[in-house]
Amino acid sequence: MPTYVVGDIHITDPAAFQSHVPRAMATIARFGGRVIAGGGKIDLLEGGPMPERIFIIEFPNADAARRWYRSDEYQAALKVRLSTSHGRVFLIEGVEPAMRPAWPRPESEA
Repeated sequence: MPTYVVGDIHITDPAAFQSHVPRAMATIARFGGRVIAGGGKIDLLEGGPMPERIFIIEFPNADAARRWYRSDEYQAALKVRLSTSHGRVFLIEGVEPAMRPAWPRPESEA
């Protein structure tokens, strides 16, 4: 089942944080992951406070996501992120395609 690593972080040292990004990105694909959202504009629809930076990384399953997060390669990049930002990062399981609701879809997606 697809699983997502979701982060809601506040960057405290933007220049140093940017040095971590290519290093972290290089580790994601090695564990079957892909970034599906991150660093873009956020439009807060409800609640607060407004998040500064959100990222979502998709992995094929929870085991792959945990292996990535715990890997030596990512732990080296994580040290930089933790010293340049703070926030929350969590894992959430997705929904199997067969279990997704049959929302009305535009003809281009049908």
